[in-house]
Amino acid sequence: MSDSAAAQPESDEPYAVEESTLVAPALPGKVHLSASRFEAYDALMADLIIHASQCVRQFGDFHLALSGGSTPMPFYEQLMTDPRARGFPWARTHLWMVDERCVPFDHEKSNWRQIQEILVEASDIPKEQVHPMLAYLPDADVRYEKELRDTLSWREKGHDRLDFVLLGMGDEGHTASLFPHSIAQDATDRLVVFNRGASVVPPDRLTMTYGLLNASRCIAPLVLGAGKAQMLARIAKRTDDFHEIPILGIAPLAGELKWYLDHASAGGTNET
Repeated sequence: MSDSAAAQPESDEPYAVEESTLVAPALPGKVHLSASRFEAYDALMADLIIHASQCVRQFGDFHLALSGGSTPMPFYEQLMTDPRARGFPWARTHLWMVDERCVPFDHEKSNWRQIQEILVEASDIPKEQVHPMLAYLPDADVRYEKELRDTLSWREKGHDRLDFVLLGMGDEGHTASLFPHSIAQDATDRLVVFNRGASVVPPDRLTMTYGLLNASRCIAPLVLGAGKAQMLARIAKRTDDFHEIPILGIAPLAGELKWYLDHASAGGTNET
C-alpha cells in the first residue's frame, strides 16, 4: 500500500489523510511524517483500517499484534472512540501481543491490562480471538508460540503470518522487548522467547522474535516526541548494527515497513 493510497480514499477507506510536506529522516522502509502526533494517529488509523478490511476480504480474518507502552495508548483510545473507525472488523480480528512484562495481568506494568481495558472490553472481538501473553508462567514462551502456530495454520501456506504489527521505539532504539545486546536478539529458531539480562529494563520480558516480526505483512513503528529525534537521526545514518540499535533488526522479508512520525520526533525539520 503506497503513501498516496492513504491520501486518496478508495471505497473501503473511511477518510483521507493528507501527507505532510515536512522533510522526513531517511529511515529504512517508508515514512509517513505528520505535523503533530494527532495527525500521525489519523494516518496510522486510516492505514490500519484499510489493511484490516483487505485481509478480511482476502482471508476471512485479520491478525493484529500490538505493543504496550505510553506512546500507543492514546492511539488505541482513538481507535475505539473515533467515529471514523466504527467499521473496524473487530469480530474478524485476532488480537496478539508483541511483548509483555513477566507480571500478572493486574500488575501496573502489565501491557495487557491497559489493552484489555481500552480495546477488548470496548469492542465486540470474540474471546477466543483474544491472545494475551501469560508471561508470568515459566513456559509462557512455548505456550504462545504454539498458540500462534496453531491459529495461523488455518490459513493457506504463505499467508500464515501476522498481518499488521504495531511497534514502538525506546529512546535507546529498542523495540518490542528486544533491548541492545540482549539474548533475544539472537534467537533464530523461535517465534517467542523470554528476554532477561543486564540490558533488559526490569521486570523480565516475553517477546516476539525478529523472525516472527519480519515475516509479518505490515510493520508499523509509531515513534513520537522530541525524545526520539536523536535516535531517529542516528538510525538514518545507517552506521550501527542491530545489536546496538535493536529496531534496525526490523526488516520485513516480504512485507512493508512504514514509520509513523510527528514533527518533534523528526527533529523539528522545517517544511519545504
